[in-house]
Amino acid sequence: MRVRETRSFQIGNVPIGGGTPITVQSMTTTDTRDAAGTLTQIRQLAHAGCDIVRVSVYDDDCLPTITTLVENSPVPLVADIHFRADLAVAAMERGIHKVRINPGNIGDAKGVSLVADCAKMHGVPIRIGVNSGSIEKDILHRYGGVTARGMVDSALGHARLLEDAGFHNIVLSLKASSVPLTVEAYELAAKETDYPLHVGVTEAGLVGSGNIKSAIGIGALLLQGIGDTIRVSLTGDPLPEAQAAVDILRAVGLRKDFVDVVSCPTCGRAGIDVEGIAARVKRELGDLRIPLTVAVMGCVVNGPGEAKEADVGIAGGGNTEGSHKEKDVGALFERGLPPWRVEGDLAEILIRRVREIAQGKKLRGSHGLQ
Repeated sequence: MRVRETRSFQIGNVPIGGGTPITVQSMTTTDTRDAAGTLTQIRQLAHAGCDIVRVSVYDDDCLPTITTLVENSPVPLVADIHFRADLAVAAMERGIHKVRINPGNIGDAKGVSLVADCAKMHGVPIRIGVNSGSIEKDILHRYGGVTARGMVDSALGHARLLEDAGFHNIVLSLKASSVPLTVEAYELAAKETDYPLHVGVTEAGLVGSGNIKSAIGIGALLLQGIGDTIRVSLTGDPLPEAQAAVDILRAVGLRKDFVDVVSCPTCGRAGIDVEGIAARVKRELGDLRIPLTVAVMGCVVNGPGEAKEADVGIAGGGNTEGSHKEKDVGALFERGLPPWRVEGDLAEILIRRVREIAQGKKLRGSHGLQ
């Protein structure tokens, strides 16, 4: 996978751009004025996989909590600000690590210059966020409506306002709710600027359909080497956003520090509860941070054969009771070794073997675990 060359800088202690690992972002849904509640959600998001978290700063009452949040957050924080340059300045003076603004609505040139000067003084990057619904009227008129070209023109125009103020630590985002429009806009921007890109599909919707839209849009860009930080935008609790973003990075091969559980779609040959075993294995091995592929297959036909690239796996080997239960008969297999018969709690047998592999233990017998 090729990597797009971009400028690089720090967001707090997290690097962005320049070929550094792609970061995951999400945004709190709590009232920012509630420091305790907001901090709890920030910690939950960090635990779920977020590298950076954004909070909305919408009035003066939000400002007293910024210092508390910054001092206690496990990850760098971004202040999301509209219309008021003074809020952006106040947030940066209280230690915020990055601000997200739209220079076109932050005020006049004096206001933009004020924000840029403060950001330079404190070493705070600025993300310019352009959505398909925020394009200027003259650009809409120029292209006859919302277009990818118009979104890029809008973003680069806003960037020039900061550049004219001598500021260049800029991240761009060009989001639409349309996946094709989003992808096209980012592809154009990637060709025309070396600023890092914050990638996502805005207003993707509810968990489920929103995951699909985000995975297609973000994944299509990441596979082209486009994107330096990502956010999955889902309606409701933000925690599923973090997990979805991590899953996307894993699916495109950009994160490998996890146990990848693969399983067959099942058919009439399945002799074990593939779905139940796979779910339990994934759940109980979620704490491991090693690149390992673990397979759960319904029968020996698609077990060691179709799953031969797995590091370790289990396949149904004939159910003596004719029912689908976890306590069953199966074949345990590992790459490079012949499979062997196992009986009992197949999920537990597989989980135990994976943990032994994670601890560096090898088989002590050629026909089974001893």
